[in-house]
Amino acid sequence: MARIKVHELRQKSKTELLNQLNDLKAELALLRVAKVTGGAPNKLSKIKVVRLSIAQVLTVISQKQKAALREAYKNKKFLPLDLRPKKTRAIRRQLTKRQSFFKIILVPLTEPSNVVLETRSFWNGP
Repeated sequence: MARIKVHELRQKSKTELLNQLNDLKAELALLRVAKVTGGAPNKLSKIKVVRLSIAQVLTVISQKQKAALREAYKNKKFLPLDLRPKKTRAIRRQLTKRQSFFKIILVPLTEPSNVVLETRSFWNGP
């Protein structure tokens, strides 16, 4: 069996991909039996190709699934955590671009007068 081309896999539907995955897994099982029983060397070298093909099919399936989820949550208010951009923890906690444009207003305190803090800050946001 020749190596599978991923661009061909991306054109297939989910059911076709699952059928191909089952075929590849069955073939891998046969090749492993041949390995134990002392099969031909060409069958032993085929194991690597079949395992790689299985990985490619599984990757395409998961990519399609994630793309469908992204499309479903495209205009929603909240995104699932695994669809949000990873970045770093510090960047995720920064103010957004819009929030950073707002200024902080300092309002003088009127009561009580013996307080050490003389101003109270408020965020002038939406």
